[in-house]
This record gives sequence, structure tokens and C-alpha cells, in this order.
Amino acid sequence: MPDVKKTKVYLVGAGPGRADLITLRGKELLSRADCIICDRLVNPALLRFAPPDAEIINVPKGVGTRSYTQQQINELLLAKSAEHKTIVRLKGGDPTIFGRAAEELAALADAGIDFEIVPGVTAASAAAGFAGILLTDRACNSQVVFVTGREADDKQQSSIDFNRLAKFGGTIVIYMGVGSLAFIAERLVENGMKQDTPAAVIADATLPTQNTVRATLSEIAGRCKSEGIEPPAIILIGAAAAGDRRFDWFSRMPFFGKSIVLTRDARGNAESAEKVINRGGKPIELSTIRIVPLTEKTGFISTLTRFGQYDWVVFTSRNGVNIFFEMLGKLGKDARVFASVKVAAIGPQTAGALAEFGIRPELVPGVFTAKELGRELIALASLEEKKILLLRSRSASKDLPALLEEAKAVVDDVAVYDAVPMKSDCTMLQEQIAGGKVDWLTFASPSEARMFFQQVPVEVVNSSRAKVASIGPVTSEQLRQLGIAADIEASEHTVDGLLAAIEGIAS
Repeated sequence: MPDVKKTKVYLVGAGPGRADLITLRGKELLSRADCIICDRLVNPALLRFAPPDAEIINVPKGVGTRSYTQQQINELLLAKSAEHKTIVRLKGGDPTIFGRAAEELAALADAGIDFEIVPGVTAASAAAGFAGILLTDRACNSQVVFVTGREADDKQQSSIDFNRLAKFGGTIVIYMGVGSLAFIAERLVENGMKQDTPAAVIADATLPTQNTVRATLSEIAGRCKSEGIEPPAIILIGAAAAGDRRFDWFSRMPFFGKSIVLTRDARGNAESAEKVINRGGKPIELSTIRIVPLTEKTGFISTLTRFGQYDWVVFTSRNGVNIFFEMLGKLGKDARVFASVKVAAIGPQTAGALAEFGIRPELVPGVFTAKELGRELIALASLEEKKILLLRSRSASKDLPALLEEAKAVVDDVAVYDAVPMKSDCTMLQEQIAGGKVDWLTFASPSEARMFFQQVPVEVVNSSRAKVASIGPVTSEQLRQLGIAADIEASEHTVDGLLAAIEGIAS
């Protein structure tokens, strides 16, 4: 038996699909879980909040030979309670709404294991909100009822009181009922509900693939069949289901329905993915490079000992800033090392990273390229015999130091990190591109482009409908050399500028 004084199981609602709809409490518990037991409908993106050494167990129900019964899940909870201190049972939506929580709680209670229920955003409110439908509206109804549709799968017997539902007069929300929609509609009409009662079915709620079908009660099943609606989906029936089309905000987002491939390092992809999601899009993360710090090398340490001798310190990426300050902290130093030097940043994102450490750069060029940074630095003041330190990637272009040296500056070009190529299994991505399921491929550096096309054949992209977006002229030139013509190039050479360029076309 587990040590009940040490073990606690948290039944956490993961929300309806979109990862950022989990509660703060749920996210906090994921971050310190020893073991996470996940339902099939849980967004895998939530697992990035988990500790690296957490045990992750997926327990799909009724899906293939590796599916779990509810009894097996109950037994698994008890077994893992004997091994771990903090267990998160991650359930889609809210665990107390058609989540079979009672059976799991009973097993825990009988075993004397402590537990806590952490509510989540349920599919009903999420689907309605993301479709612009109000579950209650004093103009047409002031009540709502949640019903499970799974009992009606055999279309013979059901514990659902269709007679009462047909006369309900509010919004009926039906979970897990898509497969029985025709049967449900027929029974409601048979029991007195009008055939022209508004109905809506929302599939993949909160995700970029969300699909909303609206029709009358008598027509909704046929419409869903013709549009290929499949679970998971929520059914709404009643006057409120007609909604006001002006409230349908989600489908009007600039990236709604768009799949966008991100090719940065893991940390950069995570940042970009959040921005894509906030525009209603579906990010597909493929890390083509891995950022490796070089700040423990002798060359960097030696440079740091004479840091105060430089006139200018130049950063050309957010990665360079973060890695530099991480090492600075390890050495027991802070931003005071910049007391006697001036700082230049290649663009606003790099400048923003510096600002997080209390440094405001004296120079940020109007065009965010290394060449323009060099030109503006030269134009700012005479650089003759001035000592300039460049802190950047090992693979960075030599254009910037060459320009500065032409202006008679004394340049130390120090690599603080390296972008190491990463290989991944791209089979599924190639199939998605070839099958027309990818809208955009994005490249934020030449190294990303090189590594991507070492893994994905150029002809696969050129023969597809996928468009290519480049962050700037250097990356565009690399793409051209690889045989790829960028469809757009960001006028502002930042990730935000890249996404804004896509948004300008997508909208």
C-alpha cells in the first residue's frame, strides 16, 4: 500500500483542447508532478510544463489494442500512488463533467489516498465561447442543461428523458453525441420539439481546426454528415444556438485554419508557437537546430576579464543575450560590467532581451540586419582604434566585422553559442506538406533553411501548396541557393515581423 501521508493525487481538468486554457492551478501542479496520467483528448503541448524526469503515462480508452478500461486506470492510479508523491491525473475538459471521476475518486478514497479536484474549462462553455454562441442569453433563455449522448449509441434504449428535454425551453448541450445525432434529433421532434429549432455542432473546439455547423434540428444530422464532422464535438440545441454571427470572433482570426511550420530551436519554436496560437493558427514545431552555449570556453572567459576595455559591445540575437547573462550570473557578476561600455543591438527583440537585464542599448538600427547595424555604428562616430566586441553565433556572417574593420575599428568577434544541426523524423511532415495540409513554412535564419532541406526534399515543397516565409534577405538568399523561392520576406527582420508578413497575406 502507498504511504498515504506522502502521496496525493490531483484530478486536473486539462481544458477543452487549447493548451493555454488550462487553469493556473493546473499548470502549477503539472510543473511539480512526479507522474502524469493523461486522457486521450489532452493536448500534448501541456506536457511541456512537466518536469523533465516526470513519468508520463497515456491511458486512451477504447482506442486500439493499447486502450485502457476504467478499471485498469483505477488500478494504475493505486499502483503509481505507491511509487510517487505527486500524481496528476490529467483529464480533458473538467473532471467532474462526464469525466468518470466518481470511479477514480472512489478507488482513491477506499485506498486512503489523499486527492484534490482541480476544475477545468469544460467543452460546453469553451465550444460555445469560441463559436460566438452564448449558452444563456436573457433575450431568449435563462437556463442550460448538460446531457451525455453516448447512451443513445444503440438507438434502442436510453436513460435520457427526451420528453422533458423537448419541453426544456433553454439551451441543451449534448456531449459525445455526434454518432447518435440523427437519433437524438428524431426523438426530440417525436416528443414535441419544433423541427426548425436552431442547432449547432462544434468540432475541435478552441483549435485552429474548429468547425461549426449550424442548421435546424431536422437538418443538423445531415449537414454534419455531409461536412464530415467527427468527434470530439459538442451539440447545442435551442434558440441560443442560432447565435449572432457578429460574435463569431475565433473564425475571423488571421491565422484561423492555417498550419504553420516553425523551424527554430526548441526554445524559439515554443515562443513562436504561442504567437501563432494567439492568432488562431496551428503551429507545427520542427526543431532544425539546437543552441549550444560556448561561454565556458577559454576564449570567452578571457574576453570577459577585459570587458571594461571595450568601447562597444554588440549583440545580434536574443540567444546571444540570454546565454551571455546566464554565464555572467554563474560567475557572480551582473549588468554592472556594462558600466563603461556602449551597447548596440541588431533589432528590437534583441534590445528587448537586453532590457530584461536592465540594459538599454545606445544603438538599434532602423533595418535589422548585420550590415545595417555596421553602417549605422560607423555613421554614429569615428571608430578608428575603437575596441568593439561582437557577441554572437559561431556561424554568423563575416559582413559585420569586415565593415567595422574597414572603418579601422579593433574588432573581437567572440562566439557565445553555436547553432548545431538537429535531425528529426520528418516522414509525417512530408506527408502533410505533400497532402496540402501545410499552409506556411517559416525560416528565421539561413541555418534553419539549410537543415530543413537536408531532411525534406526541395521538390516536396515546390510541388505543394505550402508557401514559404523568410525573415530577411540573408535567409532568402540561402533559400534561393537551395532552390526555393520565398513567397514573402519580412520587412521587419524579426519573428514578429515574419508573422506579421504572413498575417498580411492570410487576412
